[in-house]
Amino acid sequence: MKSSVSRRTFVASAMAVVAAPSLRRTAAADAPLTLRCSLETAPSHTRNAVIRDYLGRIEAATGGKIKTQLFESGQLFPDLQVVKALLQGQIEMAIPGAWSLTGVVPDADFFQLPALYGRTIEMAHRVIDGAPGQLLAQQIGQQLNLHVIGPWLDLGFFNWYSTSKPLNSFFDLKGLKIRNSGGAGQAWRTQFMGAIPNTTPLPNVSLGLSQGTFDGLITSHETVASGQFWESGIRYGLEDHQFIGEYIPLVGHNFWQRLSPELQQVFTDQWRENVPTYRANMAAAQARAREQLQAHGIRIVVPSADELATTRQEMMAKQEQAAKLSKISSEMLAALSAVIAAAG
Repeated sequence: MKSSVSRRTFVASAMAVVAAPSLRRTAAADAPLTLRCSLETAPSHTRNAVIRDYLGRIEAATGGKIKTQLFESGQLFPDLQVVKALLQGQIEMAIPGAWSLTGVVPDADFFQLPALYGRTIEMAHRVIDGAPGQLLAQQIGQQLNLHVIGPWLDLGFFNWYSTSKPLNSFFDLKGLKIRNSGGAGQAWRTQFMGAIPNTTPLPNVSLGLSQGTFDGLITSHETVASGQFWESGIRYGLEDHQFIGEYIPLVGHNFWQRLSPELQQVFTDQWRENVPTYRANMAAAQARAREQLQAHGIRIVVPSADELATTRQEMMAKQEQAAKLSKISSEMLAALSAVIAAAG
């Protein structure tokens, strides 16, 4: 499904924000600032628990100078629309998946490149905490006029899941219509496997599965568990760790400029100090979710390390094609290649 917001619409929105009269840097002492944060995941998802904790710390650390409101389950916006909402001042904070940004910042799709297929979490952190992640944060600031609060939050590894067809190998994906969360890279990989890509916002996935709109999806164990997708027909999983899902913590530029330097530091420090714990919590949630999926009868097949390496090599033969389709910049490709080479 094509995103409802085009690149031109985003650019126009950004220009409108730039042209708007600047807001005062600080609020009056007796008027707390309101921060509205939008999440599309259900309240039971660990991302939601992380953000509830973070917002609570912000309120406590600012002594009531900032009041927070958390809107969950996409009740305000799906993640595919939160950048536009941030630009238009309809919310002040969001933490969308990087895949949600690819329509306006193409380099956000670098996670989908074959070079990163089936890699370890340690390699993923080298990439997102290193030059590629820093480059993407700069692009988000420059192109979208949004502020990245700090290091990114792991969602976890994405895998294949299906309803009626057992997934014993990559061959079993052929001909299936597979839902993804967005971005040209996921669609490219789906087609590489001989399947048919579909993009549907997360809040609509349960209905889509139940109605047979698609035969399966690319997502994480935690997202399947929090959405209880077994009730919508998911029965099989192929755990290839095809890419690491990352959430990027964003606040709107106008809101950020209203904060004093001291309050800005609170935002930065509270996130940076707690993100190691948040990442650990997300990893533990994925492990628990895997057990939960199996307890609900979902059969998970894990390809061998040799199978993953062979598949990565097959994909690497077409990395130039994948990068071109996703419009990944040469600068990002160089930064990514340098990190992988340095890791040995």
